[in-house]
Amino acid sequence: MRGGAAVLAMAFWLGLLAPVQAQQEHCRLALLLALDVSSSVDADEYILQRDGLAAALDDAVIRSAILDGDGHVSLAIYEWSGRRQSAMVTNWVALTDDSAIDGVIKTLMSAPRSHTRFPTAMGYALGFGANLLSRGPKCDRQVIDLSGDGENNDGFPPHLAYKNFPFANVTVNGLAVLGGSDDVLDYFHREVRFGFGAFIETSEGYLGYREAMTRKLFRELNDMVQAAKPVRGPRPG
Repeated sequence: MRGGAAVLAMAFWLGLLAPVQAQQEHCRLALLLALDVSSSVDADEYILQRDGLAAALDDAVIRSAILDGDGHVSLAIYEWSGRRQSAMVTNWVALTDDSAIDGVIKTLMSAPRSHTRFPTAMGYALGFGANLLSRGPKCDRQVIDLSGDGENNDGFPPHLAYKNFPFANVTVNGLAVLGGSDDVLDYFHREVRFGFGAFIETSEGYLGYREAMTRKLFRELNDMVQAAKPVRGPRPG
């Protein structure tokens, strides 16, 4: 009798725990951040970009948006420049708690810049991102964040990447850094923005990168969270 009761009790508790485990494993957003390290980004600008992203991820409102949803966010980061110079900063990480976010920030801040002297191969960078998403976690939504301060000048352009790589159900948002190319904002709207709900955020040079990235992450994450649990608190930036 005692053995039978123990089995029933175990089954009962497993039944209660199964939905919790499923909720933890459910990924609501695969977010892929692509950072420009082409030759137009000098050493000081690179630091502003890297540190700005780290600060945005560490922002209290962004942390809340990441952690308070129904299911977790999976994040990966890569740097891009020339045709074959896309390089991982951190592979896919499930951001299920503050320590996971802290780990991504630590990796980002300690990683050396991958390249410095190559042109702007934006189509190749987007193709690299699409392949990363296709091999990444299965999530409700897939988003690429592409930062840049110029237009494609090497290899095929973004619209050919969208035709020839796996971009079904992928959204590409852009962060256009102003102050370099006169046409960069129009170019991002015309060539980079892609998919359902896609948008372009702007930064006034790299000095404005932290605020622009914070606004951008808030908008993406809050859109997802609103479908399940609203984020409360002030809008950052």
